[in-house]
Order: sequence, then C-alpha cells, then structure tokens
Amino acid sequence: MSVAEGQLAGVWHEEDTTPSAIDAALRQLLVQGHQEELAYAPARVLNLIVVVDRQFKGEIANRLERVGRYHPSRTVLCAVDGRRTTMDARAQVSCDIADGGLAVATEQIEIELGPRHVAALDAIVDPLLVSDLTTVIWAPHGHEEAVDAVRRLIQVVLLDSAQQLDARAAITRAVDLVDDAYVVDLAWLRSTPWRERIAASFDPPVWRPSLREISAVTVHAREDSVVAGLLLLGWLSCRLGWQAGELIHREGTFHGTAHGKRQDVKVRLESAPHLDVPGLAGVEIETASGMMLALDRGPGGLHAKRRTRDGRESKWVVLGASRGESGILGEGIRQALLREPTYRPALDCALTFLGER
Repeated sequence: MSVAEGQLAGVWHEEDTTPSAIDAALRQLLVQGHQEELAYAPARVLNLIVVVDRQFKGEIANRLERVGRYHPSRTVLCAVDGRRTTMDARAQVSCDIADGGLAVATEQIEIELGPRHVAALDAIVDPLLVSDLTTVIWAPHGHEEAVDAVRRLIQVVLLDSAQQLDARAAITRAVDLVDDAYVVDLAWLRSTPWRERIAASFDPPVWRPSLREISAVTVHAREDSVVAGLLLLGWLSCRLGWQAGELIHREGTFHGTAHGKRQDVKVRLESAPHLDVPGLAGVEIETASGMMLALDRGPGGLHAKRRTRDGRESKWVVLGASRGESGILGEGIRQALLREPTYRPALDCALTFLGER
C-alpha cells in the first residue's frame, strides 16, 4: 500500500501509559511505514520538545503546523494538566511526498501529564528523542521548571522574552539559560528587520561617519515588548562600542545615557500602547551634526525618513519587513541550527541598561 501525500502513515494512543510504551509504539509505526512504502524515509532534522498548558494545546499545535518547511522532524508536545496524575499519549507519523517520489515522514508525539511529571520530564522525553540530533525545547506558557528539568538533554532553548512583562526577570532568565544552551529569542527575531534597516541606512560610505556622531536614540515598543526594545539598544551599544549606563524607569519610559568614545548618547525607550502586534513601533536616531533617521511600522513594511543637517528630507518604504508570528516561529526553529553571534553581547548590554552588571 502506497502512502499518499499528507496521509497519516500510522497512529497510536494509550491511556495511563509509560515512556517505554510510547517509544515502542513509535518504533512500530516507523517499521510499519517502511513495510507499506518502499520509498519511505523519516526526516532527521531536529527534536523539538514543546511544553504547554493543556487548554492551549490546540492553539500551539496550529502555530507549529503553520511554520511550513521549518517544521522539525520529531515533535514531543507535553500538555500539562493541573488535575492529572497519570500520563496519556498519542503518537502519529505523517508523510509528504518530496521530489522524486520519496515519502518523507515527520513524527508527532502528544503526552498529557500532570504537575508531578514535570520535575521528571527528562526521564519521560529522553527515550523519545532521536539521538545525534539537535534537541530544542520551547515552553510558550512559562513552565520554567520543565525547561530546567531537561537541560542535560537539550542544546537549544526557544523562548519569547516578550511574554514576561517584567523586563528584568526576562533578561535575567535569558542570561541564565545561555550558560547551558544556545538561546533563540523570538523577541530578538522580531527586531531583525529593524536591525537590518538601521545597518543598511548607514552602510553607504557617505553615511558611515554619522555612526560616530549619534547623540540620541529613541525606541518605541509595545508594553509587552520592552525586552525587544532593550535588546535593540543593547545591539546598538555593543556594535558601536558604547558603554551602557543604567536606565531610569519612570511612568512607562526608560531613559538614560550610554557613553560613546566621542560623546554621550541619550537613550529612551517609550511605550507604544496602540500597537496591535508584539514588537517595535518605531526607532529614531539623531546625530550631533543634525541628521535624523526615523523608522516606523506602517502598512506594507517599515516607513523610513531621513532628514539631513540642512533640513532636506527623504522618505521610502521597506516592503515586506514583517513576517507575522508564524514566520517568526519558523525562523526561530531555523535559527536553532545556526548560530547568531550578536544576541549574547546585546543581551549583556541590555542587562547593564537595567543596572544588573
């Protein structure tokens, strides 16, 4: 029997089960797939452990389905139910037909468990991971104890610092995690178009000297994306050699000074309460010579405006800058197999802006 594209190659489920039973069932599903389809091969990219609140399991599963070609090969979704004392599990193998007629399989395991299982999550998921693959954990609803329980098994932590309204706690947690694993922060990835456009705006030789003249930077971010704003300021500081100083937080605004080689730089991070999506709303950069560069979120992309010191203005739109939340998650999974060298220095500078260094 041939496996059609998008077809389930096999499904198994059991109540009150054990990790060894899940592992045995998944192996049997893979054997069955090989017997039924000669041109059948399981994908081998990475393991993804996802820990969620049970009531939001469907929402997270839908987000994972929308990441498209960045979907991992084996996903272990752990749904935590505060009232549960036993484990129920479901495993399935799905196939898609690749070029040349090869059936490429991905494996999804869903485990419903209770709070008492979280502390022993490493023992539960260890038999279910494909050896010699990068293992990623993502806990979109917090569950820090689950992340800590599997630190010995993982190489990458996928997190979203914007979910933590306390910026200090979010950045401190990220700093703690980078000591044991490579951290992919969705809050950082949301600022990628902004960082790319700022860098591109100063890339022409005629504008590069202005980098040494920057005298003020103002970042506007939604209230739940303060971390993204701090990381952007941290990125500018570490890339331009500024010494970050502690920011004062008053009435929703962070303000202070970074010390450059030539002059001090006034730094502000302001709330953008009307922004309807997570992330940044705008960035303004001023120089001592009177040049100003402004980037603002708008229809179709980032709206850019430059004013030279003699008052002349130019405007343009960077089309397609936003990738949406499914695109951000897909990029986060892709980044698990790469290494971003600028995040850690930006994180350290952001911590300094909060007075933690």
